[in-house]
Amino acid sequence: MRLTELFAPEDLILNFDPIDKWDSIGRLVGHLVANKRVPEEAEDSIRDAVLAREKSMSTGMENGIAIPHAAVEGQENLAVAIGIVGSEEGLNFESIDGRPARLVVLLVIPKTQKLLHIRTLADVARVLGKDEVREQLFASESADAAWYALRSGEA
Repeated sequence: MRLTELFAPEDLILNFDPIDKWDSIGRLVGHLVANKRVPEEAEDSIRDAVLAREKSMSTGMENGIAIPHAAVEGQENLAVAIGIVGSEEGLNFESIDGRPARLVVLLVIPKTQKLLHIRTLADVARVLGKDEVREQLFASESADAAWYALRSGEA
């Protein structure tokens, strides 16, 4: 599965500037609701599930990437939003390498699709693990340009 098949360019948020990782999760869930990727009535339960997952173990990876996620009961489809933090200071996500996160990838995964959950996490890490993809994302001046940067990284 291609990462760019999972979301549209408007689900890439440039100059994302939350105050901390908790705020980033809330904003990304709100984005998914506003863009009808998840039902409005599920907003609180989805946010709570992602926050609980984050509290149990940080989803801060390496190379400035964080992948907050949760498997959610009743969710029918995978929903993805990516915040590209504009500031080089990034966000403290208690990452494995101790570096701040500049790419925050929210995944809301149907609880019944465990294989999809694992595969999607691996695909995100594989594509965003490429230096050139991250550099292009940070330099993107539009959501379309960022989406094409991801697409080129999948090749």
